[in-house]
Amino acid sequence: MDVLAECYRTHAPMVRAYLRRMVAPQDLDDLTQVVFTEVWRSRRRFDPARNLESWILTIAHRRAVDHLRIRRLTTVSLDAVADPAGHDGRDDGEDLANRDLVGRALEQLPDAQRQAIELAYWDELSQREIAERLHVPLGTIKARTARGLHRLHTLLAAS
Repeated sequence: MDVLAECYRTHAPMVRAYLRRMVAPQDLDDLTQVVFTEVWRSRRRFDPARNLESWILTIAHRRAVDHLRIRRLTTVSLDAVADPAGHDGRDDGEDLANRDLVGRALEQLPDAQRQAIELAYWDELSQREIAERLHVPLGTIKARTARGLHRLHTLLAAS
């Protein structure tokens, strides 16, 4: 265990500096601990002919990506937020009208297309994430999104 303590003392500042660019400050200590726990658990897989710092930073990168994938962002209900003011401080009536048009056009889309578009634009999910969430092939999501956006364009152009 003294070897791990020495490794931590030597390389923790480098790992923290690397992680600081990717994760929130409040997660830095926990994620650094996760990295060095994995370093210890996988120490037998390290090839001494390779660079130790690179190996540790690879582990840090993978754990940071995992952390970012599973984090839950704080969200606020749209009902709880006032409509943004226009450029002159008042509600921009044209923006409100456009939102209404888009909302009505979305309602006219088939459920599968509307769901794909809403998950992509409102929930900001990638097409791969949408496919995983809905348990359908990625190609199906791509087709639904493309067809839905094309239909939405046609509906809005006719308005």
